[in-house]
This record gives sequence, C-alpha cells and structure tokens, in this order.
Amino acid sequence: MPKEDLQVNIDPQEMLEAGTHFGHRISASHPKMVPFVFGTRNNVYLIDPEKSAEKLKEALQYIQGLVAENKTLLLVGTKIQIKKLVKETAETCLIPYVCERWLGGTFTNFEVIKKRIDYFKDLKKQKAEGQLEKYTKKERLKIDREIQGLEERLGGIENMEKLPEAIFVCDIKKDNIAIREAKQKKVKVIGLADTNIDPSLADYPIPANDDAISSVRYILNKVKETIFNAKSKIQSAKSLPETDQPQPNK
Repeated sequence: MPKEDLQVNIDPQEMLEAGTHFGHRISASHPKMVPFVFGTRNNVYLIDPEKSAEKLKEALQYIQGLVAENKTLLLVGTKIQIKKLVKETAETCLIPYVCERWLGGTFTNFEVIKKRIDYFKDLKKQKAEGQLEKYTKKERLKIDREIQGLEERLGGIENMEKLPEAIFVCDIKKDNIAIREAKQKKVKVIGLADTNIDPSLADYPIPANDDAISSVRYILNKVKETIFNAKSKIQSAKSLPETDQPQPNK
C-alpha cells in the first residue's frame, strides 16, 4: 500500500535557523555519521540540513502511518534541559512518555512494570475516593510520598497497556538502555543522531543536534504536527456520512 503524502512542511533553512546542524568536535564524532556531514567549523562537524530534512521526513512518514493504524509511539527524553519539552509534547499529543530515568525492564520485564502501574493507579483511586482517610496523618503522608514517587517514575506510561510499536528517543547515547530493550522486544526506534552517535542504532535516524533545545524543539514540533494531522484525518473520515466513506475496490 503506498504511503500517503506527508502534510508537514520540512524546510532545511528553518532547520539551520533552529541549530539542528551543529554537531560535535571531529575527534568525538562517530565515523558512520560522516555521510551526513557537509563541512566543519572550528573543528566541529556541521550536519547537512538537506540530508537531515530527508531523514526527518522518512521518520515523520513512519509516525504518520503509526497513528493511522492506531499504534502507539512512546516519547523518550531524560536529558535535564529537555524534560519539560518532552512531557509537554507527549501530553499535548496524548502519547506515553518517559522524561525521568528509564526504568530497567520497562520493555523486557513489562509484566512487572505493569503491576507497579496498576498499584500506582489503585493508590490514586483510593486517594481520590477518600479511602485513605482511615489512616493516620503520618501514614497518609507516607502514602502521598509514595504516590509522588510513582508519578515521577511511571506517570508518563500509566495508560500504556502494552508495549508500544515504536519509541522516539531524543538522545540515543543517554537513553541507550531504552534502545537496547526496544531492540530485544522488536520495537522500532526513531531517534536524533548527533555526530557522536552511531545512526544505525535507530531504524529511523534523524541527523540533528541533540543538545540544543531549539533543535530538539524544532524536531518535536514537527512530530506533534504530524500526529495532529494524522489524528485529524482519522476524525474527518469518521464524521463522513456512510455513503461518502471510501469503498473497497471490487
């Protein structure tokens, strides 16, 4: 089945303005990223915005297909400077996310993680329904702290009932455990590949600066736009009268 055209505009000039092209020092760079480089400045590799745009479009096209097929994308970004951005993007798009430390076993031992999620949700429900009033003030304080800790670790994935079909990783190097677990469970990986990264670690690498907030924000805004467009198309199709629905070929 042919892929639908991507409705999101990817402009290499805008990518330059967002600083997506600034890589790492040549001495710290990965040899597999050299094909995505177009020059150097002050001994720092510069990523080719045309090639970045091409790879970003491939990744967004894949994400568009995920949404169209009602599949799940998990957003991962635990670097301090992008945590808030990752959380805001995921919550706006209504997708699961991890912006605190990746819990080992999130994918490879999901059954255990799911039990912790269920426990967390049950505690929240008990609190909302006033069932914790029977405990002493000291006991309630202890439970509140437990809920807060579980919220930080599991809040972003509390509605994830099964493993996602794909993860989007904002820093392949920092969140390499997430990628290793994804590979083990055959979960597709989309990720920003700065010049110090092996791009083959991702199924859909996006050559781009993963340190500058402006760069990560540009990429995540395109992800958000893609998800919104795909969901909007689904809603529009659902609202069509039955006679206007696309008919199968006979």
